[in-house]
Amino acid sequence: MINSTSFKASIADYHCQFYDSVCCRLGVSWTYSGTIAHCLFNLSLPKRNHVELIHPKADAYAAAFSTQENDLLKSIVAETERSHSQPHMLSGQLQGQFLEIISKLISPKRILEIGTMVGYSTICLAQGLAAGGRLHTIEMREEDAAIARSNFSRAGVQDKIQLHIGNALSIIPQLEETWDLVFIDADKTGYMQYYDMVKPRLRSGGLLLADNVLFHGDVLEDPIKGKNAKAIHAFNEMVAADEEVEKIMLTLRDGLFLIRKK
Repeated sequence: MINSTSFKASIADYHCQFYDSVCCRLGVSWTYSGTIAHCLFNLSLPKRNHVELIHPKADAYAAAFSTQENDLLKSIVAETERSHSQPHMLSGQLQGQFLEIISKLISPKRILEIGTMVGYSTICLAQGLAAGGRLHTIEMREEDAAIARSNFSRAGVQDKIQLHIGNALSIIPQLEETWDLVFIDADKTGYMQYYDMVKPRLRSGGLLLADNVLFHGDVLEDPIKGKNAKAIHAFNEMVAADEEVEKIMLTLRDGLFLIRKK
């Protein structure tokens, strides 16, 4: 009769040798985290080598001395971090406060946001709308749009916001508006097209903000790899060469382009 304890130990030993061999070839590490019977393992895959754009202590210091999020925005952050598959896409306190102040400075009548996600940035931008102003925001993902719509109601700004669901390239031409403020934070490969589409309808003196223009530091690599980083770099080059606008690239969060149409 086979001793069950010895048998399980032998199986576990075999799996350990197997994982040692495989993980060595993959260049990853593993740790045993389950029972012998189930042989559950956790693989620790190597992380991408993103550049640390802002020192965590400097970021925390800036956050501490900036206007704090209200309870609603804090709850949106907590809910997004808990249940969303890509919580890093959220604007967050510092960028959200920057968007709100920019909006309040120019008191826009018409705002266009390309990329709603769950509505955090939308709510911030809406705070500066002029009386009777309107914010149009476009979101591709229906699930995110549903969450955003709920958040707009919670923030009491639902009557100021028109949420469009679908492809921004198809929706933007249908919006016959003159924009005072535009915020681009959507698919990175579409930035150049979005810019070309909205710039003619941006009023003279109007502002265009583009997020993620440093793209995790990937645009600093030589050569630049990945379609998103390449697309962002091409967009940055296009804006830099555009003599019809004034521009400054800010090292806020993941890089933010502040562009003013002459």
